[in-house]
Amino acid sequence: MPVTTDEQRILLKGNHAVSYGVMRARPQVIPIYPITPQTPIVEKITDLVLDGSFDTDIMTAESEHSAMSAAITASLTGVRVFTASASQGVFLMHEMLHYASGARVPIVMAIVNRTLGSPWGFWPDQTDSLAQRDTGWIHIYTESGQESLDAVIQAYRLAEQVSLPAFICHEAFYVSHALEPVVVPSQEAVDEFLPPFDPEHRLDPLRKESWGNVINQEMFYRHRKDMSTDMDRVPDVLTQIDAEYKEKFGRGYGILERYGADDPEILLVGFGSMVGTMREAVDGMLAKGMNVGLLKVRLFRPFPIYELREAVAGVPKLAVMERNFSPGLGGILHQELKAALYGMKDQPLLHGYLSGVGGMNVSVERIEELTRKALAEDPVPESVWL
Repeated sequence: MPVTTDEQRILLKGNHAVSYGVMRARPQVIPIYPITPQTPIVEKITDLVLDGSFDTDIMTAESEHSAMSAAITASLTGVRVFTASASQGVFLMHEMLHYASGARVPIVMAIVNRTLGSPWGFWPDQTDSLAQRDTGWIHIYTESGQESLDAVIQAYRLAEQVSLPAFICHEAFYVSHALEPVVVPSQEAVDEFLPPFDPEHRLDPLRKESWGNVINQEMFYRHRKDMSTDMDRVPDVLTQIDAEYKEKFGRGYGILERYGADDPEILLVGFGSMVGTMREAVDGMLAKGMNVGLLKVRLFRPFPIYELREAVAGVPKLAVMERNFSPGLGGILHQELKAALYGMKDQPLLHGYLSGVGGMNVSVERIEELTRKALAEDPVPESVWL
């Protein structure tokens, strides 16, 4: 039976929550190539098409590179586009990810964060998406299926407003295959929030426009400068979109979230599914009389430098716990934070812990242990394996 267009509360896996968000956003073309643990997203989309709930053209490509190539071409014709991938599949797209942002196509893509080979594994790790941080795509990281569904709808409004593509990233299994009650907004309400995609410029024989021609140095410089200007707009635009979404649907996330003590001795910093465990750990430590808080980073690209500086002002210490690893650099969020806070007056001391790499479980008890360690010790420049 087709899914009703009324608002519903359904028990969904995180990946299926993305599928329902995509259905409500009404993309007209979805080029796909399956890869674990992303495949359930496009499987559910196919089910929704087959039962008459969703009208879209699904293109089954022969590789992820081809899927992104098709997504770019479709978007350039002026239609809304969605795709999804994970791990090695994202890396096979890498060349075309640069082309997508350069073509200024507002594609929305779900990345289900998974370990990279070699060695082979299927565990949650954010290095696959974070390694794409210089491709010119917006990065939004979510901690639950509900947030992922809402983020898909918000991302289309954002991407189409700034003419840049966007990733929605959530982790394998901790979010992708975990069941939770999810509110699916009505189609009518989403249509009011997200108007049809109607770009000023698109491939159309009557418009006599083209893409892909060779340009000179000055034009390339100007093109990249324009991209930078629009990327810089993203924090303010997403903040406004999120506020409107909260007013209409009752759920908002911001680009950063402060939680816990108002004047903490230390802030735990993270993104993705680990934030939920951090939140529980903070509650436990507050109950024990510890003066701690949490800073959730939802928007990673563009990196919200000024908002981060404001969020940590006056906090003596930060402890970053992350599920990624850049060989020779360490924890990516740790190092990006150090750069963002450099030169800040009364800059917080910054500890970086590679605590969840490869999907390692980071329990409430482990978070408290690392918090106490950070409070007791001076930080070192590198990220620490613990």
